[in-house]
Amino acid sequence: MTDTTMTAEAAPARFDTLPLDAKLLRAVADQGYATMTPIQAKAIPVVLAGRDVMGAAQTGTGKTAAFSIPLLQRMLRHENASASPARHPVRALCLAPTRELADQVANNVKAYAKHSQLRVACVFGGIDIKPQMEELRRGVEVLIATPGRLLDHIEAKTAVLNQVEYVVLDEADRMLDIGFLPDLQRILSYLPKQRQTLLFSATFSPEIKRLAQSYLQNPELIEVARPNATASTVEQRFYSVEDDDKRRTVCQILRQREIKQAIVFVNSKLGAARLARSFERDGLRTAALHGDKSQDERLKSLDAFKRGDVDLLVATDVAARGLDIADLPAVFNFDVPFNAEDYVHRIGRTGRAGASGIAVTLVARSDARLVADIEKLIKRKLDLEPFELEDDRPRRPRRDWEDRREGAPSGATAAPAPAAAPRPAPRSAPRDAFFEKPYEPQSTEEPPAWERGTAAAPVKGLSSYIKPKKKVAALFGAKPAAAPSES
Repeated sequence: MTDTTMTAEAAPARFDTLPLDAKLLRAVADQGYATMTPIQAKAIPVVLAGRDVMGAAQTGTGKTAAFSIPLLQRMLRHENASASPARHPVRALCLAPTRELADQVANNVKAYAKHSQLRVACVFGGIDIKPQMEELRRGVEVLIATPGRLLDHIEAKTAVLNQVEYVVLDEADRMLDIGFLPDLQRILSYLPKQRQTLLFSATFSPEIKRLAQSYLQNPELIEVARPNATASTVEQRFYSVEDDDKRRTVCQILRQREIKQAIVFVNSKLGAARLARSFERDGLRTAALHGDKSQDERLKSLDAFKRGDVDLLVATDVAARGLDIADLPAVFNFDVPFNAEDYVHRIGRTGRAGASGIAVTLVARSDARLVADIEKLIKRKLDLEPFELEDDRPRRPRRDWEDRREGAPSGATAAPAPAAAPRPAPRSAPRDAFFEKPYEPQSTEEPPAWERGTAAAPVKGLSSYIKPKKKVAALFGAKPAAAPSES
C-alpha cells in the first residue's frame, strides 16, 4: 500500500487540466466548479489510472466528485443510445450507509452525467420497491444503493451485478457501525473478482483497514488531512449546561448570534420528536429527522430545511453523514454523541466548501467520559466554558396572598399591607371518656356476648373432652344450625 499526503500549500488545480471528456467538463462547469479540492486533485488521477484507492479526507471536502467524475470518464466508452436493457448493465456500484446520503450522491452523479448517455439510478428502503424495479429493468450503468434494499433487488433478480467493473464504499466506517458488514460481504460476493474498488471516508478505524485489506488490491492511501481531524473553518464551543437548561441555551445562542438556520443533533429518535415539538412551542419553525419517520417524511423535512422553510432541523445521526446543506451556519450537539467519531461527522455539516461555521456542544455533568473520548479522537484539549443564561423566562403575576404572606405590596402602586393579625389557636377536638379509660384485659374464660346465657348443654354420650359446637352470628339471614338429637 502506497501512502500519499497532500500539503495545504499546494496550489489548487483546475478541472480543465484533467484528461476529462468535454461532456464531463461541461457538467462540472454547470455546477460552478473551477478548482479542485485537495482530495479531488489527488484522487482523480489515481482513479483514472485504474488503481484501487482508500481516500481519507475531512467531511465536506468533495469526496463524491473525487470518485464519481473519474469513474464516469472511464465508463464513457460504454455509453450508447440503445433502448435495450441488455445494452445498459450495471457497471458501477456505489454503496452508502443511509438513505439521505444515497439520495444526495445520486443527485450529484446525475448532475455530472447529464450530458452523457449514461443512466444513473438510486435504490433505498423505506419507499415502494416497484418503481425501483421498473427502473432497474430498463437498464442503468451507475447504481447507488443502501445495502439492505440492494439485497432485496438481488433476490428479486432486478439487480444483476455480474458485469460490475467499479465499486465504491462511501462512508464505509458508518456502514460497519450500524451493522452492515454481513450485508457488505454478501453483496461483494456477487461481484466479479476483477474490479476497481474505491473506499472513501472521513474516518479510518482499524476495522475499515482490515476490510480494505480483504477487498482492495494494493490500494493507494490518500490522506489530505490528519485522520479524524475536524475542519479548521468550524468554530467549536463546549458549554457546561444542565440538562433542563439546554433548550433555553440553544434559543439564546440563536438569538445572540443571529443564526437563521441550524441542525440540532440528539442521540435518540424519541428525544428528537419531543425536542422538535418543544422548539415549535418556542416559536421556531422546526422539523424532525429520525429513523422512525417514513422515507417520504424524511425527504420532505430535508427539502424544507434546504429551501429555508424550516429554522431548526432536529435530527439523530442519520443526518450526520454526507448531507450537503449549502451555507449552514451552525450545528448544535444537544446530546454529546455516544460514538466520538460521530462528533467529527456532525460538526462537518457546517463549515463546508471553505465556508465558516460554528459547532456548539452542550455538556452535562454525566457527559465527562464522552467528552474525553472526543478529546482522545481529535487529539486536542477541549475548553469547557460556563454559559450564562439570561433570565428571560416568563413570570406569572404574584398573588395577593403571596404579598400578604411576605408583607409586600401586591402591585407597584399598592399601599403597604397591614400587619397580619395573630391567628386564633386551633380548637381542640371533643373528648370521649371511653378512650381515656385504662386498659382492662378480657377474661379468656368468658364466652362471647352472643353466647352468654344460651350455652348449649353437654350432649349425652359424648366425652367431656369434646366441646360442643359454638354458635356463630348469623349473617345475611342464615338459618341457625339444628341442635344434635339425642339417641
